[in-house]
Amino acid sequence: MDAGSTIYKQSASRLTVITHLFGILAIILMLVWLLHYRGGIEYHSDNPDRVFNAHPFFMFCGLIFLVGEAMMTYKTISSAMIVQKSIHMFLHLIALCLGIVGICAVFRFHDMIQAEDVYSLHSWVGLSTFCLFCLQWVFGFFTFMFPKAGKQTRASMLPWHVCGGRALLCMATCAALTGLIEKATFLELKHHHESHLINFTGLFILLFGIFVDLSVALARYV
Repeated sequence: MDAGSTIYKQSASRLTVITHLFGILAIILMLVWLLHYRGGIEYHSDNPDRVFNAHPFFMFCGLIFLVGEAMMTYKTISSAMIVQKSIHMFLHLIALCLGIVGICAVFRFHDMIQAEDVYSLHSWVGLSTFCLFCLQWVFGFFTFMFPKAGKQTRASMLPWHVCGGRALLCMATCAALTGLIEKATFLELKHHHESHLINFTGLFILLFGIFVDLSVALARYV
């Protein structure tokens, strides 16, 4: 490894540490918001608000936090490539499952309050992101894991797979931010402690997405 690659690897490692900090802070703030201000998280509750709260929590933990962790797997886990690829795939699979729960929660919430489904920009971006994420996972599994494409095919498809993952993380981050704005608007929050908490949560989600992408971008120089 030359001096330039060493510098990029060190920079990527530092970014990874900072990225984890932003992700953990976002989770903590979201839990404070949902548990303290919004009454808790319970998918099977008779209270529609508690059902809804499962949506932002599972969507963020799945399609943003775990996806970001999966993308940084190659920098945080020192092991054989097959182990890194397996963990990368498994984290994405968990993210997909959490995303299903999160989407089901919001549809159940709409049924409980008799509201229209998929009417906002947030829902359009979010549902599109999830559908493309499912396709990305299936494509990655059959191309790189089993039955696995030929070496030349894998090499030619890898850049598209990486770019697709980065684009989906960007879309998921946009969906999260528009969702927070939409919820704050519905709650008619202005200069209030809860509105500030939502803003900081969104800020840390944004920073997490940015730093994951920067970390992945630096990987091409290592």
